[in-house]
Amino acid sequence: MPYTVLALDLDGTLTDSQKNITTASKQAIHAAIDKGVTIVLASGRPLLGVEPIARQLDLFRLGGYMLAYNGAKIVSCKTGETVWEKDVELEQIYQAIDFAREHHLAFLCYDSEGVITDCPDDPYVKKEAFNNSIPIKYIKNMKEAVLTPQSKVMIVGKPELLAPAQAALQILLKDKALASFSEPCFMEITAPNVHKAGSLEVLLSLLGKTRSDLMVIGDGLNDIPMFDLAGLAVAMENSLPETKLHAHVHTASNDQDGVALAIKTYIL
Repeated sequence: MPYTVLALDLDGTLTDSQKNITTASKQAIHAAIDKGVTIVLASGRPLLGVEPIARQLDLFRLGGYMLAYNGAKIVSCKTGETVWEKDVELEQIYQAIDFAREHHLAFLCYDSEGVITDCPDDPYVKKEAFNNSIPIKYIKNMKEAVLTPQSKVMIVGKPELLAPAQAALQILLKDKALASFSEPCFMEITAPNVHKAGSLEVLLSLLGKTRSDLMVIGDGLNDIPMFDLAGLAVAMENSLPETKLHAHVHTASNDQDGVALAIKTYIL
């Protein structure tokens, strides 16, 4: 079965431990594009964290799509057009802000330049900024700063604190928003039913493709829905154990050119 759409997670998958893309991965992706494969960068990152990766891969010229905010927004690399988006409403954002404060966790979201938060020294806030190579801006009152619906907001903290908090937050949000994990230390709040798989289904329909045309490569908890959707789901060697259970096949780690190996094995 020739796969004609390739969805790539970024952190822990396409990028190595130093947040770089290897030459082998770039060459394999460009070879796939030469064969007519559509590249989709599918990430929990905000758009401004996905754009530098698209630029490194020359996708603004070659074409492809950025699926950002864990699926809340799909943007065409070539035209810059937002082809689909779904935001979290203010009421649910304010509930998340209050919840984070009450549970001694850190809340963050994004503006046009980077991360905004009232907890700039939190190590997990710093990790999110590092992952995206974007700055942190301190905001004293988050409710005064967040005045419009957002693609995604986050509550971050120690995994042992976040895990039990997720169920409590979901009860509070009801069916108005979804609280899910991209990593054990990152809880993402998006609009209902927003995840990578849902957005990929939208994109596949727009492209006239089906799930059997789709190959995905990932490593994280937020990759599981698109693993369950794909014709071929490839887990990185460094994937979380739960993620590996949903994969059809495994490849090498993100520090051993796992993406390049998977593309060469199943597409080229």
